[in-house]
Amino acid sequence: MARTKNRAAETALSCLTNTRRWNLGEYIRLSKEDLNRGSDDSNSVVNQRRLLDEYYQKHMDEFTSVTQYVDDGHTGTDTNREGFQNLLADITSRKINCVIVKDLSRLSRNYTDAGSLIENLFVQLDVRFISLTESVDSYLNPDSVSSIIVPITNVMNDQYCYQTSKKIRQVFDYKKRNGEFIGSYAPYGYIKDPKDNHALLVDHEAAEVVKQIFTMFLSGITVRAIVNHLNDHGIMCPSVYKQSQGLKYSCPNGQAKPMWSTITINTMLKNPVYVGDMAQGRNRVKSYKVHKIEAVPEKDWIVVQNTHEPIVDRETFEKVRQLLKRDTRTAPKQKQLYLFSGFLRCADCGRAMSRIASKGLYVYYQCGTYKSLSKKACTMHSIKSTRLEAAVLYAIQQQAYLAVSYSDIVACINMAPLKKSQSIRLNDLITAKEKELAKIMRYKQALYQDWKDGEITHNDYRHMSEDYERQVEAAQTVIGNLQTEQAGLEKGVDTENPFLTAFSKYENIDKLTREILIELVDYIKVYEGGDISIRFKFADEYRRVTEYIEVNTHAAAI
Repeated sequence: MARTKNRAAETALSCLTNTRRWNLGEYIRLSKEDLNRGSDDSNSVVNQRRLLDEYYQKHMDEFTSVTQYVDDGHTGTDTNREGFQNLLADITSRKINCVIVKDLSRLSRNYTDAGSLIENLFVQLDVRFISLTESVDSYLNPDSVSSIIVPITNVMNDQYCYQTSKKIRQVFDYKKRNGEFIGSYAPYGYIKDPKDNHALLVDHEAAEVVKQIFTMFLSGITVRAIVNHLNDHGIMCPSVYKQSQGLKYSCPNGQAKPMWSTITINTMLKNPVYVGDMAQGRNRVKSYKVHKIEAVPEKDWIVVQNTHEPIVDRETFEKVRQLLKRDTRTAPKQKQLYLFSGFLRCADCGRAMSRIASKGLYVYYQCGTYKSLSKKACTMHSIKSTRLEAAVLYAIQQQAYLAVSYSDIVACINMAPLKKSQSIRLNDLITAKEKELAKIMRYKQALYQDWKDGEITHNDYRHMSEDYERQVEAAQTVIGNLQTEQAGLEKGVDTENPFLTAFSKYENIDKLTREILIELVDYIKVYEGGDISIRFKFADEYRRVTEYIEVNTHAAAI
């Protein structure tokens, strides 16, 4: 009797499987991590293909056709895989109505995506889904898809990717913080050290181009003009140059004929790698699921100084960095920046000044707000270029004279017997701030008692206490800065002080150049009526020198 029942069940199953024939799609995926484990791994493309083909051969009578879709070296968290997208397209167009994979992780390692495919898309389009490892078959055993094993396995696959991604990031971060280069290709101007894949060596041919770019930019040539110069002279852009060196480098954005661009030049001018610092972590992937690249704020870059030979000196790089922050737009067809481009601002509204050429007679500047936005919002603030240039040159000459004089005075002070110099100004400031801090602390302590006595609510106490805490931190920061300044004054000033060094070398200056402005001037304010004020660089160092001289001169007089 039992045998009769079994034969009946087998007959029924045979009839069931023969009532419908399927167009089979075999999906095979191998990730980069799988590739690194070796070709004999159970997840290799060859092994997956063998398992799926064996299933097809055993159940050939169930299928009308079979098509393979392969993604070799693609992560399972990214759905933008060519083979996978082709499979989805064929499913949507009804060319495929049965999908088979070795295991659930081959389809996707993203828990949400896997669930959406199996529970929604495949059901809506009446697609049969087979996963060999988990014994899932949505047609022969519909309950297998709803089994708790499926979501648990998908979650485990998702977590596997998360943990793997986390471990890889930790390893990469460790290498970055040790100053080891982890990129696939060395930055333009460098090559990887053949003896150490994580170290950089100067590529002298490309390095000359890098030096040329920095020199041209500092001389006042615009980025667009630099791009045109390099392209017009047939100098290979970084991607083409790398390919010419035998590297298997893919050009960005699939360009057929890559050329120099303003983005390339601007990126190079900002890259600390050219001063010998390993700056990494400048871009990152949003997450292990979202493979979109996003820029990282400069403050969050991982920078390790002096890891390799520099191409550009630090002084030049710093000048370029400061210059890039300025508004240095030029008139159409202009290749050279004007002398004061990016330095002038209106003293009242703060907007950049506009340069105006008066029919070839003379050049003058006026407030950008007045010129372009509204004549009611600000006034003209006009000043002739010749007068402006003469005034700035004179101011720099005076600073240079002071620097030379102060260098001599500092040298004399330093030759005298060592004395501990005290600044009355700093002592008074520190004392006043310490009294303020003590008062805040008393208020804070009294506040606690007011709460305990029921004079204020707990919510008021919490808010007021937080406010006092912020005041305490601010006062402590100021005191710390003043004490640091005082300690620096006590140690003295030498003739290598940045202010003395920068201005002294222009003792005999008789002509203003853009390079000098970049080195010495922060910005220039233009007032209504034509007066100007100049904010020089090294202002803090200048004040320190003058106070050092004042304190020691006063001490000597006493």
